Amino acid sequence: MKFRYISKSLLALAVLAAASCKPELSSVNPEKGNADFSRYIAVGNSLTAGFADAGLYLDGQKNSYPEMIAAQLKTVGGGDFYTPFFNANQANGSGYKKLQGFAPNGNPVIGDVAPGAETGSVTIPGIGTVKRLAKYTGEINNFGVPGIKLIHAGVAAYGNANPYFERMLPGSIGTHNTAYLDFATAKPYTFFSCWLGNNDVLGYASGGGVGDTPTDKNTFAAAYTAAIARLTANGAKGVVATIPDVSTTPYFRTVTYALLLATVKASAPQVTALVIQTKSGPRAATDQDLFILPFGTLAPTLLGKPNVGGLPYGLHPGNPIEDQYVLDKDEVALVKDFTNSYNQSIKSVAASKNLAVMDANALLTQYATKQTVNGIELSSAFVTGNLFSLDGIHLTPMGYALTASEFIKAINKQYGSTIPTPDITRFRGVVFPQ
Repeated sequence: MKFRYISKSLLALAVLAAASCKPELSSVNPEKGNADFSRYIAVGNSLTAGFADAGLYLDGQKNSYPEMIAAQLKTVGGGDFYTPFFNANQANGSGYKKLQGFAPNGNPVIGDVAPGAETGSVTIPGIGTVKRLAKYTGEINNFGVPGIKLIHAGVAAYGNANPYFERMLPGSIGTHNTAYLDFATAKPYTFFSCWLGNNDVLGYASGGGVGDTPTDKNTFAAAYTAAIARLTANGAKGVVATIPDVSTTPYFRTVTYALLLATVKASAPQVTALVIQTKSGPRAATDQDLFILPFGTLAPTLLGKPNVGGLPYGLHPGNPIEDQYVLDKDEVALVKDFTNSYNQSIKSVAASKNLAVMDANALLTQYATKQTVNGIELSSAFVTGNLFSLDGIHLTPMGYALTASEFIKAINKQYGSTIPTPDITRFRGVVFPQ
């Protein structure tokens, strides 16, 4: 299966061109406006933690958008900001993906970097087997927890089920009884950012509509209202973010139906369609059905392979491409519907509390087509677009810098501040092998 990528020579020319381009940055005297940034906290999930390349590791943590925002807030009285970093000996964190090169057919060769902070696993009654990560002790301002849903934020025992949260908590796994929002708001703070809610639909989408269900819309609205009430209870001001439409990310837009069909037709020209399994039964796939990124690796060995009855995989209704590998058009519509509903709730609650809103959905959707920012071209193209990391869902440091900039613009608009935005050209995109 062949993806289109720019050659290394063209990449080098692009890098040189970007280096020679000096963006004009306006000189603005930083002012805090009517907000107090002396202690900023960030609540959220993997995006807040700096998760990238299918893992949480030190380089990603250092390039999280809260770290970037906090650095800019220092110009208007912001205080120290602490992220629960893995130490140098644990730098690989939970492990992550790394681009190793390209195959002769143009496919990226992506390998796994082993974890550096795993310390075994433990079985928790009622939960199951949970991996353990090296504990962090110290101050925390960045409370980003990969995997957390909005509806988990008030669950007292949640720290026993999520190793990314558990490593922040004092005490032993299996004994935790502190809800996420209780933990994040335990110490005084003056300003917050909140990017919760993505995982309430992401699990359903990334699993091809199998194995998880989106959080009920009314339940989400009630949980978001409660979360923001908690975050603003002490009078703190803040900024919230909407939920991106995950179906527009490279995770769903790289392995296309046309690409899969062309691959099959190269050796079997008589094939005219692929067959997918849906909730309504098997049917011919269309361009409106979205195949998940991991299927690109599996497809060459699966497509056309006969089952015990001799029916070729993906080419016959009796042996269709499994539901877990494709978000069919009806499931795509459902994801968009829930995302829109969640975002309406977010905007409504934010308006009721006079909070700033960073519209991440509008921001990231526009990068389906190439955009130029400070002389750098960015898009949601897998690997070459430099916006999304190697997992196809989370951002690169350059992508996180883009969101940090939009967060700050929203803050400035709402609170009359003039906080400078970070220069995205100072941050990397996808790391190419040397």
